[in-house]
Amino acid sequence: MKILLFSRRGVVHAADELRRTFAAIERHGFDFAVNKEFADAIRALGVAPIPAGKEYDSEACPAAEAQVMVCYGGDGTLLDGIRLLGGAPVPVVGINAGHMGFLTGGRKEAIEELFDEIARGTLRIEQRTMLSVEGPVAGMPQGALAVNEAAVQRSGAGMIAVECRVDGQQAATYYGDGVIVSTPTGSTAYSLSAGGPVVAPGCRCLVLSPLAPHNLTMRPVVVPDTSCVTLCVRTRRSAVTLSLDNTAYDVADGTEIGVRLSEKRIFLGQAHNISFYDTLRDKMMWGVDVRE
Repeated sequence: MKILLFSRRGVVHAADELRRTFAAIERHGFDFAVNKEFADAIRALGVAPIPAGKEYDSEACPAAEAQVMVCYGGDGTLLDGIRLLGGAPVPVVGINAGHMGFLTGGRKEAIEELFDEIARGTLRIEQRTMLSVEGPVAGMPQGALAVNEAAVQRSGAGMIAVECRVDGQQAATYYGDGVIVSTPTGSTAYSLSAGGPVVAPGCRCLVLSPLAPHNLTMRPVVVPDTSCVTLCVRTRRSAVTLSLDNTAYDVADGTEIGVRLSEKRIFLGQAHNISFYDTLRDKMMWGVDVRE
């Protein structure tokens, strides 16, 4: 079995945790490959020698050779790892070295258990939906993928307008900072901070969440995931960006962007039988009695 290890610059790496990771890999006899940035951090900490033949970069991610990708960091790191896979059906599991960690379910304290589950084939895998985004946006590939959301938003001082159609029907014009189209997985990300609902991952829907709407009656809308959402950007003086998870592109006035469910899926590893509701209670402290 070959494991892809992935992390990115800016993640705080602990030498002890990485030594436990490599000890578990050696104990189970796994083959592995490490992205260059992570390999440099491992060497700098004196954790393990990484032969040059076991390094990879974003231009040559060996997804076809791997059975599992293990990401060390927060949800942003895991999203970057998924982007490197380019839609390849490789299960991805995160060891949470970030803050909230809705997607990175692996606990640093249980690294050995995580690799034991991988070796036994008992790692629970959840299929999650992704968005496919089309439009004449400079630098963006057609059919670009997003796990959490596609967000059209102002990046200047002026208000923008985003005309939204759902299956060709005019739904709303969002005057304000923009609008987010999110998957159920992304409902606990940017959409949540914009006032959107928490959606269980198994729900078959998309969420439209306005960003700082000028019209105070604007509210999030949930639509079927069979819908095609079209966003037309109107701006007079403010710059506009389209962000797909943690990648951003400049958008010109009058640009039409199509957002729909992708046929591709991500396969998210969930260690230690941690459910979506366990994560909600833990990360959002819904199990805390504030009266105490």
